[in-house]
Amino acid sequence: MARTRSTDAANPFDDPAGTPAGTPAGTETRQRMDSTAVLNVDRNATLTLGTDALIVLDEGLKHRRSPGNLCSLLPQLSKTTRAIPFYNVLWAEALEFEVTIHYAEATGRKGCRVSYINYTVADKGLHQHAKRWVEALMDRAYPAHVLRKPRMKVLVNPFGGQGHAMKWWTREIEPIFAAAHCNIDFEKTGYRGHAVDIAEKLDVEAYDIVACASGDGLPYEVFNGLTKQKHPRRALQKIAVAHLPCGSGNAMSWNLNGTDSPSLAALAIVKGVRSPMDLMAITQGDQLSYSFLSQAVGIVAETDLGTESLRWMGNFRFTWGILVRLLGQNIYPAEISVIGDDGDKRAIRQAYRAALQEHQGATAKQLPSQRSDEGALESGEDELPTLKYGTVNDPLPPEARTQDHPDLGNFYVGNTCYMTASSPFFPAALPNDGKMDMINISGLVSRLRALKMVSTIEQGKLIDFPEVSYRKVSAYRITPREAPAPGKGKIRAKVARWLGGSSEVKEGLIAIDGERIPFAPFQVEVIPGLATVISKRCGLYEFQMPDA
Repeated sequence: MARTRSTDAANPFDDPAGTPAGTPAGTETRQRMDSTAVLNVDRNATLTLGTDALIVLDEGLKHRRSPGNLCSLLPQLSKTTRAIPFYNVLWAEALEFEVTIHYAEATGRKGCRVSYINYTVADKGLHQHAKRWVEALMDRAYPAHVLRKPRMKVLVNPFGGQGHAMKWWTREIEPIFAAAHCNIDFEKTGYRGHAVDIAEKLDVEAYDIVACASGDGLPYEVFNGLTKQKHPRRALQKIAVAHLPCGSGNAMSWNLNGTDSPSLAALAIVKGVRSPMDLMAITQGDQLSYSFLSQAVGIVAETDLGTESLRWMGNFRFTWGILVRLLGQNIYPAEISVIGDDGDKRAIRQAYRAALQEHQGATAKQLPSQRSDEGALESGEDELPTLKYGTVNDPLPPEARTQDHPDLGNFYVGNTCYMTASSPFFPAALPNDGKMDMINISGLVSRLRALKMVSTIEQGKLIDFPEVSYRKVSAYRITPREAPAPGKGKIRAKVARWLGGSSEVKEGLIAIDGERIPFAPFQVEVIPGLATVISKRCGLYEFQMPDA
């Protein structure tokens, strides 16, 4: 769940500059603020720019009739004041003497919709003041680090979310983008890899954002398509990739937007911040690709890729797959070589806390620019960086530390915190720390201990178990091996594979960002800050590591 700053104790009528209402020393400042922050309109109403919200004081609200109140025969006495957070304000304009404000209104805990208020400036002498007031509102709704009217290339996977992606786009996402005056270029993808082709040929000067209405597959394709451009590093810097959750796997949105609601994610993108994000360069054979999410060998890979027959379970298939394999004490032997190994959990927690404090102490001036053309690369710097540690085909660097894991149960490496809505496997993950988070767990952990581990994943406490190796690494190579064939327990093993949904799988599985790759050695190296994304909190994901 996303962590948001509490404003319960804040007075919405406080001076946005920080002078509390009623402070004697700030009387003069308060008078100046009142003259610019308050707009008197018709129906005996006032619109006031508070600290974090637009305050609407409308005496006419208490005389409105409720449709459910004796067929509206009796008036319903309702609140005359309401607050609209600046974050929710999508657009405001003053045309002649009409002031119209569109905003995102909550519809329960799982979504929002576009609503609006409209008032007439009754005093004709306030025409210029109304224009200035609307501009002041827009400045609060869109601070300097948030881009107004972004140019978006929207890609929709019509097969995403069991075929519901187009419906969610039409009903929940498009109205929010339209109300925010986004410039939209819409396109549906038609085949696997289509987004790679689109991103490779994209005119990076024509767009600010590529927004993917899909699962995590389209963002993966877009990142890899941008790396194929003539000047790939420049393309990855200029184009911010955003995720509109419309698939079965929506990890990118959970990490960057804190939600799997298409409408709330759309609002988060409109109000989001351009943020640098590490990518992970993967070499296998002669192939090079880039991962933004995770790599898995063992239990997680088998659960992700080997449970297709259990899709009828919905999201529970992931939990069920892990449980069956943990209780079966499955092992996936491999040799692992690591570079830049930091396995001190205490130091990892301290580094995360330092990043959190730095974010909380940052000012708006320290956030990245809203402009995609600022901080342009020098000539010759717009190519992809050379791999520091070579490829899987090269000899291992001397600093690599190699260890055999004959009883490996789970090997999982991530660049983000959430892997699914309820699985923050990597609570110490940071978007741009130049490190990957690596988890190793033996397959011979006792069944009772394994069950306890699974029960703590949702709280982000897997890192606390001594049986869990949690490290920050710069690069690694893994050489997986087929598990030894079962002996006397052959029938039991077959039953376990059937229960786990992988009875048809004949070889080991490796998952890269949820996609299957050949069961063969591969090498991964983190490339710091290579990509650009849209996020709610620059430098942090939408999960806060619990106290140890």
